Amino acid sequence: MAENPERNQEALEPTEAPFGWRFALRALRSRNYRLFFGGQSISLIGTWMTRLATAWLVYRLTGSAFLLGMVSFAGQVPTFILGPFAGVWVDRWNRHRVLVGTQVSSMIQSLWLAALALSNRITFHEIFALSVFQGVINAFDMPARQAFLLQMVESRDDLPNAIALNSSMVNGSRLLGPTLAGLVIAAWSEGYCFLIDGLSYLAVIASLIFMRIAHGEVVRKREGVVDEFRQGWRYVSRFKPIRSILMLLALVGFVGMPYTVLMPVFAQKVLDGGAHTLGFMMGATGVGALVSAIALAVRKSVLGLGRVIPLSAMAFGAGIIGFSLSRWLWLSLILLLVSGFGLMQQMAASNTILQTITDEEMRGRVMSYYSMAFVGTAPFGSLAAGYVADRLGAPTTLLIGGILCIIGAGLFWRELPLIRKLIRPIYRKLGILPEVAVGVQVASNLQTTVER
Repeated sequence: MAENPERNQEALEPTEAPFGWRFALRALRSRNYRLFFGGQSISLIGTWMTRLATAWLVYRLTGSAFLLGMVSFAGQVPTFILGPFAGVWVDRWNRHRVLVGTQVSSMIQSLWLAALALSNRITFHEIFALSVFQGVINAFDMPARQAFLLQMVESRDDLPNAIALNSSMVNGSRLLGPTLAGLVIAAWSEGYCFLIDGLSYLAVIASLIFMRIAHGEVVRKREGVVDEFRQGWRYVSRFKPIRSILMLLALVGFVGMPYTVLMPVFAQKVLDGGAHTLGFMMGATGVGALVSAIALAVRKSVLGLGRVIPLSAMAFGAGIIGFSLSRWLWLSLILLLVSGFGLMQQMAASNTILQTITDEEMRGRVMSYYSMAFVGTAPFGSLAAGYVADRLGAPTTLLIGGILCIIGAGLFWRELPLIRKLIRPIYRKLGILPEVAVGVQVASNLQTTVER
């Protein structure tokens, strides 16, 4: 009697439907990841408070959209310049120790910012310099954090869920942080936001210290830094799936992400609001991103995420186009929710696929290019957006950016069949594709039949 692949596939499925909160939170079964999730959740609330407070403080001091872009540029351009080399070092160093060092450094930066602001001695130039300092820290922190993720989860199968939970954590704090910042600024001043942020780093530092890290992790020095840099570049530039994902991320980072830099302009001049309006707008983006991350957390597999990447980039582009044309707060909040949803879908789906198909020895370098593509290109986009906004206006600037995002997503969609073809052998090797599991089951059944 012929085997029915569909029935064999059903036999391979768990008896209980893999949905619900337990399934969505399965990465938290790992003690180290659970510690990191708790500590980072607290710290990120402070981080988002500082981001909003910095933007509001710069705009209050200068009244210039261009200088808003300059501060964003200062905070993110180190990732573009140092990112690829930082990835080489992340692949050489102990990633756990790197993270402890970057978190302590970030705490010092926030407390320094707080001291200047609370003493009423802060100037634009000091904000600019401290933003550069934080950018240098982030150039090492982001690839180290992404590469260390696999070491925090006890099962590789939980990696996609951990990435989705990271996104949920970032965007849950993105929802709370700006809202709290708006309230703190309205009641006191920006300096208290910086102070809260500095103290919040104690939670993530403690979580890292209490982790149980296997001493078997030995970071080997292999070839020269320049040689390993070249290896990383060849790896990401010659494999089309990685190259295409990074190129779309870079495009969205350059022309789309500056919408966050121009938010104070929209809050004050377009929507006639204040700091609380800016908090609501950032919060709406966070709600959309949080919903997106939760949707990704309940996924059973990475299959289908390739299609998610261009569709989410299109949704993001459409959202910021609508936002650029809106003159009503309620409509702007809805459109920002759509934008946040689309942006997070693209980021998390891209991250998950890259982490899945990347060789372990290249993980730090690939994730440094991931950070460089998205965060590293954003400062150039912010600088350009600030320049264009001063001349054409913030709404026109975002309109152009949204259109370019949709065009880029369309080009990625056209290449998707080839990308899938190249990724498929890796998925087969990892046992991700369903037909592999079916084939194994069919072979097992046939072997049993022969033995009988």
